[in-house]
Amino acid sequence: MAKEPRLNRVLSLPILVLYGLGTTIGAGIYALIGEVAATAGAYAPVSFLVAALLAGLSGLSFAELGARFPTSAGEARYVREGLDSASLALIVGMMVIASGVVSAAAVLNGFTGYFMELTGAPRSVSVIGVVLTLGALAAWGIGQSVNVAAFLTLVEAGGLILVIWAGQGGLFDPPPSFGDLVPPFELAAWSGIFVGSFLAFFAFVGFEDMVNVAEEVKDVTRVMPRAIVITLSVTLVLYVVVALVAVRSVPVAELAASKAPLALVFERSTGWSPVPISLVAVMATVNGALIQIVMATRVLYGLAGQGQLPAAFGRVHARTRTPILSTITVTGAVLILALAFRTAPLAQATSFIVLIIFALVNLALWRIKRHRPAAPGAPDLPIWVPILGFHVSAAFAGAELVHLILD
Repeated sequence: MAKEPRLNRVLSLPILVLYGLGTTIGAGIYALIGEVAATAGAYAPVSFLVAALLAGLSGLSFAELGARFPTSAGEARYVREGLDSASLALIVGMMVIASGVVSAAAVLNGFTGYFMELTGAPRSVSVIGVVLTLGALAAWGIGQSVNVAAFLTLVEAGGLILVIWAGQGGLFDPPPSFGDLVPPFELAAWSGIFVGSFLAFFAFVGFEDMVNVAEEVKDVTRVMPRAIVITLSVTLVLYVVVALVAVRSVPVAELAASKAPLALVFERSTGWSPVPISLVAVMATVNGALIQIVMATRVLYGLAGQGQLPAAFGRVHARTRTPILSTITVTGAVLILALAFRTAPLAQATSFIVLIIFALVNLALWRIKRHRPAAPGAPDLPIWVPILGFHVSAAFAGAELVHLILD
């Protein structure tokens, strides 16, 4: 009997880092800098820093778990191994899929703001066209999808560097004071910063997607942890500097009101047309959506492979070596949500779902480390890392739930 087709191990460390950067950068700064500035004001860079600290704790836990259990639907596997619950593992897997679908829809709403500025095309036509194109690309093959994503990631990172170059004068003219950079110990300032950090946290969602392509990574035990740490480090530096440039170059009220905030920063700083940054932003946001679609399809595939969903979702096409039914299902769900909702509520919903996942994954690693030695070649974190990651993620999830209810 012929062997069932398997996923293809083609991803190296550089490509995996570009994959992670593509979803974090594309999903975050281009679409959300205005939303974060609307709540945190001039302290938007601090919101991104707080969000990075939260994401970083869980990032370290994912780095160890990704090396211990290098499989698709990684989060579900971690929870099943650590908390010994198949039903909870299935719930977590479905939450990961939901986060990918909702995140892709949020990113595509960010895309429409820049795309409409460039073309004037109706929002619904723009969304339908790009979602169907991305779904077709994801079905074509992992190598093709990730190579396109890697190219777009280089372009979008270049766009952020261009914004930093354009707005560098605003960093020092006038020279910033201590109070401009460090918020006072006042409730009003820090409440705005923490609300902004909930939105900014969405900008770091993406590193965890890397573990769900583990079955397509070469030398995964060594490569996966390094790729996660590099991705988070580069993202943190770019986000904080870009946010600082943005709030120093454009009045916060204008930044918050703009549908294409980084294009506005570029135009205001240089006096040139914002078209180049809008083009980069379109590619960046499309890239983020593509990677989220790829990730969600791999989780559906992984859950089916673990016997927790119908086997049809785990079938791989013999020619494309991709899970076709999973890709069609995820693409359809993204299309519906992108047409029905706008960026901010989708981003907040994504952040809440991911925080719950992070809390459970950290709890699982905590339990695993108490009972099992580290895998050969895998990182072995101090046990306080997942303990702190669990408590911080759970606390932020509770605060985010309150914020969603009050809104």
